[in-house]
Amino acid sequence: MPKTRKPPVPQDDLDHPRSRTAFLRMKALVGCYIGLSVLALVVAYLWRDRPDVVTDVVWVRGEGVLIASVVLFVFVLGAARGRRGAYLRLRIASAAMVVAIAVLVSLPGFLPTWMRIEQGLCGLVLIGVAVIANGGHLRSLFASGRTAGV
Repeated sequence: MPKTRKPPVPQDDLDHPRSRTAFLRMKALVGCYIGLSVLALVVAYLWRDRPDVVTDVVWVRGEGVLIASVVLFVFVLGAARGRRGAYLRLRIASAAMVVAIAVLVSLPGFLPTWMRIEQGLCGLVLIGVAVIANGGHLRSLFASGRTAGV
């Protein structure tokens, strides 16, 4: 039997002050994540002639993180528009990215110190996103067929 698609979250629920605050905070945090990602690539470019601090891993990780940060922002925008799929992707991606960053930062010698610090800051920002996205208000807002009681 085919699955029925759940309707988007009602606009009144999305416009509730708690919902709007949650989405604004996540947009700001993911904006910081994008900014940190761009800054890391700028630093890598400026130090490109220093192979001791800018390795191939720095370039690959830096580009991958920038792409992931933009994708995460798209998920936040979709969730703010009431799209349940985007919200689910946001919850999963933000938590998975925190775990991935923790693992990569803890691997000895994998990243230069400056990028470990940058990635640690990214992880802290993403913890904020994951906490908000997985908070009770947004979970109830996106629960199937129910509203958040707003």
